[in-house]
Amino acid sequence: MRVIIAGGGTAGHINPGLAIAKYIKQKAPDSEIIFIGTQKGLETKLVPREGFELKLITVRGFKRKLSLDTFVAFKEMFQGVFEARRIIKQFKPDIVIGTGGYVCGPVLFMAARLKIPTLIHEQNAFPGVTNKLLSRFVDIVAISFKEAKKYFKNEKKIILTGNPVRNEIVEADRASGRTKMGISPDKQLVVVVGGSRGAGNINTAVVEMLKKYYSNGEFNIVFATGEAQFDKLKADANGIDENFVKIVPYIYDAADVYSAADLIVCRGGAITMSEITALGLPAVIIPSPFVTANHQEYNARALESQGAAVVILEKDLNPDILYNQIKDLLKDKDQLARMSRNSRKMGILDASEKIFSVVKELERSSRKNK
Repeated sequence: MRVIIAGGGTAGHINPGLAIAKYIKQKAPDSEIIFIGTQKGLETKLVPREGFELKLITVRGFKRKLSLDTFVAFKEMFQGVFEARRIIKQFKPDIVIGTGGYVCGPVLFMAARLKIPTLIHEQNAFPGVTNKLLSRFVDIVAISFKEAKKYFKNEKKIILTGNPVRNEIVEADRASGRTKMGISPDKQLVVVVGGSRGAGNINTAVVEMLKKYYSNGEFNIVFATGEAQFDKLKADANGIDENFVKIVPYIYDAADVYSAADLIVCRGGAITMSEITALGLPAVIIPSPFVTANHQEYNARALESQGAAVVILEKDLNPDILYNQIKDLLKDKDQLARMSRNSRKMGILDASEKIFSVVKELERSSRKNK
């Protein structure tokens, strides 16, 4: 099987593509897979690191206000379409998959025009503009939240697959995680993470919360600040008992840390939502207000509506609200248990398998029609 995967910009678009690619290679080792992205996205770092070939095309997003950039974006879009056509013609894929980002536009549109089977994967509860436009042309729209279905017009194309979740997350064990973390059985663990780059307002609120309220090690905390803010925040938190508060720039051993946690405070990114529901982890979600179409709040509200999370909007965030919410949840173990059960009910552990099944079906249909 020959597969092109287009996705770029952020890790939230690239990692699902990588998970799909790895699963295809696991099930069909002879498959040939290439990625298409842009020079400006994280794909230039993440894709080669995983051993896949990356082809680059020219494309950029459109700004909402008409300006000179709008005309440059139109010019680059047409250039990207021709570049995508050339790559597709040379590689001759059996299927083309899009996992989000502006790069998907020209690639999936051209693949559909060339009558190559196409699939787009939407990670969020509120779909991006590119995927909504592409849904008119592609064969299958794979969604991760049932709430996304109403935003696509052709229901026959839609299949609920969930977001691919890393195997180490799915297979994580709480007892093992707590042993590795050195968490005693009588202590609760709260994990705070604002995304790979950190979140300034969350970081500030957490440090102020620690200074104002946290004095007796009442629960353990793992606090991931993001690389850029780590040194400053570590200095600001000087004096906090490091036996109970572990401040790190990034959580590399996410499977161990998440599985050991009793509660997570996090952003509303789609992949984070999928990982915590896979583990049945109760959450306090503070969605980023700086993302396109406010999609993180849609993701967060989807969990909240099922009793799996509590949502705090960033405009309402302060150290008092954050501390009181954490304390109230940790004290009410029955509520935590209900949230955990509700979270786990939302978790989809076989997303990669479902997507692979669709890919194989599209491939079979394509071969019959040739």
